[in-house]
Amino acid sequence: MDFGVSTFVTDETPSPGDIGRLAEERSFSALFVAEHPHMPRDTVRDVDRKYYRSLDPFVTLTAAAAATTSLRLGFGIMLLPQRDPITTAKAVASLDVVSGGRVEVGLGAGWNVPEIENHGTRFDQRFGVLRERAEAMKAIWTQDEASYHGRYVEFDNIFSWPKPVQKPHPPLWIGGTGEKVIDRVLRYADGWFPNSRDRLAERIAELRRRGEEAGRGRIPVTHFGTPIDAAAVEELDAAGVDRVLFMLPSADAAEMERAADEAVAVAERFRSS
Repeated sequence: MDFGVSTFVTDETPSPGDIGRLAEERSFSALFVAEHPHMPRDTVRDVDRKYYRSLDPFVTLTAAAAATTSLRLGFGIMLLPQRDPITTAKAVASLDVVSGGRVEVGLGAGWNVPEIENHGTRFDQRFGVLRERAEAMKAIWTQDEASYHGRYVEFDNIFSWPKPVQKPHPPLWIGGTGEKVIDRVLRYADGWFPNSRDRLAERIAELRRRGEEAGRGRIPVTHFGTPIDAAAVEELDAAGVDRVLFMLPSADAAEMERAADEAVAVAERFRSS
């Protein structure tokens, strides 16, 4: 099993470069960062302050890229129903170029009703918007003259460079654990990005079976927001998870470093077995 870290990088944590170096120096393979462009006032009382103080993930990952050499740089997760697909495709491709091909994109539809609808997407349409915007970005990344025709996304014959370093494009991971998540992974993504352990072994077995039947081969699974706990990792390993992303606290440097060292100790138990 592979090991990375995930966190909310905010204006109250160490800098993105420092967090990137912290992860790479401890031999973690990846850093994934969360995204919330804003939090509506009526929902703020229900969430931790990191949700409304998080830095823009493109700025965060660009800074982390400049401070590291091999660390994979991930969106965990990108709220694509709150983003324009054309500008987002260019930004992802640009980050993949400047990082030397190290970008991964975890995608989610979101859960906060007013947050989503403040961006012009109806809550009950968010999964359709997610799919079309993801498919549109793939078209832009892989076609010299890209077109896409859907219910929510429509464009014809556009030029957009750079193209990503990774071919055909950076890996797309679908987040969530809803009943249709496996359908979404099989339809337009490269892997699954669950953040729950409920029925995980059963659902991974279904994903792998259906992937083989569809000619996709073995579909990878990354578990996101993993607690720093050996028993949890053992359970994920037995379920067939390929990579875990330990959740680091959004805290000061000392607390974040302590958590990272605890995560290293847990990871070493599995690396050496």
